[in-house]
Amino acid sequence: MNCIFCKIISGEIPARKLYEDGEFIAILDAFPSGAGHSLIIPKAHVDDVLDMDDALAGRAFALASRLAKKVKAELDCEGVNILQNNREAAGQTVGHFHVHVIPRHPGDNVTIKWGTTKMHESEADEVSQRLSF
Repeated sequence: MNCIFCKIISGEIPARKLYEDGEFIAILDAFPSGAGHSLIIPKAHVDDVLDMDDALAGRAFALASRLAKKVKAELDCEGVNILQNNREAAGQTVGHFHVHVIPRHPGDNVTIKWGTTKMHESEADEVSQRLSF
């Protein structure tokens, strides 16, 4: 497999590890938006959250919460983004699930924005019905 994250996990490629246990590693992003931009990566290769079981996804996001609190406390940032992209259309560039933890400061160069739209009532009703479980 030619997965860069699998190579980091196996030690083929060096990384600045922030955390490691039997299931996950957390590392500094090699191409960060700023100081402290980190990634949480499961050791088992899974393409994205759409291919993960709920329990593993839950543990990944619990770890993201812990790392975000550490980032906030240690780097004195004013906010933290926890971001996770799934598939190319959503901005995923590495085909191995990972969660970004991004420290935020006023005036930083990070832009995570989207335009808004208004759905017609009938469309909102249909989408709501289709997504309810």
